[in-house]
Amino acid sequence: MIEQEQIDDIHLLLEALPPHISTAVQDHNEGGLLEVVMDLGREPTARFRGREVQLSERPVTDEDIAYVTGRIGEFGDDNRAGIERTLHRISAIRNRKGKVVGLTCRVGRAVFGTIAIIRDIVESGKSILLLGKPGVGKTTLLREMARVLADDLDKRVIVVDTSNEIAGDGDIPHPGIGRSRRMQVSTPLSQHAVMIEAVENHMPEVIVIDEIGTELEALAARTIAERGVQLIGTAHGNTLDNLMQNPTLSDLIGGIQTVTLGDEEARRRGTQKSVLERKAPPTFEVIVEIQDWHHVIVHPDVAHTVDNLLLGRKVQVQVRQRDDRGEITMIGENLDREDEVDEDAEARGLVTIPRAAGAAGLQPLNIYPFGVSRPKLEQAIRDMRLPVTLVRDIEEADLLLTLKNYYRRKPPALRDAESHGKPVYVLKNNTMAQMQSCLAGIYDLDTPRAAMNGSHGDPMLRALQEAEDAISHAMDNGRTVDLPPQNAYVRRMQHRLAERYNLSSRSLGKEPHRHVRIFPGRVDGEM
Repeated sequence: MIEQEQIDDIHLLLEALPPHISTAVQDHNEGGLLEVVMDLGREPTARFRGREVQLSERPVTDEDIAYVTGRIGEFGDDNRAGIERTLHRISAIRNRKGKVVGLTCRVGRAVFGTIAIIRDIVESGKSILLLGKPGVGKTTLLREMARVLADDLDKRVIVVDTSNEIAGDGDIPHPGIGRSRRMQVSTPLSQHAVMIEAVENHMPEVIVIDEIGTELEALAARTIAERGVQLIGTAHGNTLDNLMQNPTLSDLIGGIQTVTLGDEEARRRGTQKSVLERKAPPTFEVIVEIQDWHHVIVHPDVAHTVDNLLLGRKVQVQVRQRDDRGEITMIGENLDREDEVDEDAEARGLVTIPRAAGAAGLQPLNIYPFGVSRPKLEQAIRDMRLPVTLVRDIEEADLLLTLKNYYRRKPPALRDAESHGKPVYVLKNNTMAQMQSCLAGIYDLDTPRAAMNGSHGDPMLRALQEAEDAISHAMDNGRTVDLPPQNAYVRRMQHRLAERYNLSSRSLGKEPHRHVRIFPGRVDGEM
C-alpha cells in the first residue's frame, strides 16, 4: 500500500468532549472517525467511514454542550470554531435566541503524500482549480499543495484561510501547511478583500484559497491571476460543466456570453446566428476534478476545453489513477468503442472521452427550488428519470435552482447560499423545457449547449415547442405529424411529451435524418 503520513491530533478533540462521550468514542474507534454529533435532548452519535454509532443512552444536556464550548475557540460569524493548532472544526447550531443547541465536531487531518498524482501540475506554475463533491478531500489536497510549494519549491505562499479550514484554529498555523504564511479571514463575506490584500501587501508567488463561491471572490481571483501570481483554489461543483452553468462562478473559466453572428459566418460555421462563446481567458489554466485521492480527471487546457464544450464537441482530458504501489497511469474512462483517440494526444497523456465520462455520473442530488414551480420540476425529474430529490431546507441542498427575476433581486436565501459556496442555477422562466435543459446540463446529458442559453433560438426549447404544436395538431385533426430530425436525447424528450398527452410516437429514418412521428392515438410500436 502507499504510505501516507497522517496528523489528526484526535486526542485533542477527545479531550474537548464530555468524559462519558469521549470514552464511548474511544471504545468504538477502530479508525476512520469523521465526526461526533451532539444535539440537545438527543443521544450523541459518532460517524465513522461507512457506519454511524450511538455513543450513549443519555441525551445531550446543556452542561455537555457548555463543556465543549468552554474548551474550544470562539465561534465566528459562520458558527464555526476550532481547537488551537489543530485542524478539527466544531460547528454550532443555534436556536432563535442565539443559544447553542447542537454541535458537529468534525475531525481534521493533515495527510502528507496525496499530491503525487498531480505534483507535476503543481510544479508547473499554472493556476489550478480543484473540483469535487463535499468530503472528497479538496481542502486536504489544498493544504498539501501549499506545503509542497512552500517547503519543497521555496515559493512565497500565502494561504487565505476562511474559517481556519486550511491551517487550523489559533494564531499559529498548523504544520500541515509547512512554511506557508496564513492570513485569517474574520468573516466569509470579506474573503475577497483579504485575497486582494494578500497580493498588495505581501508579494506572494502563490495564493491558496478554499471555497471560491461568490462573484466578488471570482473577480478577486481574476485580479490575482492577471498580476502573474499562481492561484491554487477550490470551488463547489463536481465538474467543469457545473462552473459553465453557474453564473456566479463561470468567470473562473472565462465566462460565457451570447454572440450574434452574421449570416455568412453562421453559414460558414454551420450554426445558428446566436451562439455561446467564451468571454475572456480563464482565471484557472488547469482544472482537476477529484474523484478520490487516487483518481482524478485533469483538464490541462481549460480554454480549449471550454471552447470545445460550447461547440458541442468531445473534450480531451487526462484521467489519472494511482495504484497501491504508487504508480500513476493515465487511462480513458467510459471510453466507447466508436470514440476515436487522437494518437498525438494519447502520446501527451490525453484521452478523448464523452462528456458524460468527465462528469460525476447519475449520482443522487438534493435540489432546493427557490421560486421554481415544484410540480413542474418534479414532472421534469420523473420524465428524465434522474436521481434528484427536492428538499425544503437549504442546508440539505447540493445546489439551488431559481428564476432569473429572483436571482436579480438577490433575496437573503440566495445571498446566504452563495456565501456558503452552494451552486445556484438560474432559469429564464418556469417552463418544463427550461427545467429539462438545466437538468440535462447538470448531469452532462447529451443536449445541445445552446439549450442553457434560454433564448428564443434555443434548439431544445424550439424542438419541444414543435413537439407540443404537433401534438395539438394530431389531437385536433386526427392526423399523424412528422417532426424535424433531432438527436437521440431530444427525440427522447419529444416521445415523453407525447406520452404525457396519451399519444403514441415513433422514431423513423436513419441518422442524421432520424425523426419523431406523432400519432393521433395510442398505437403499439417502438419509440
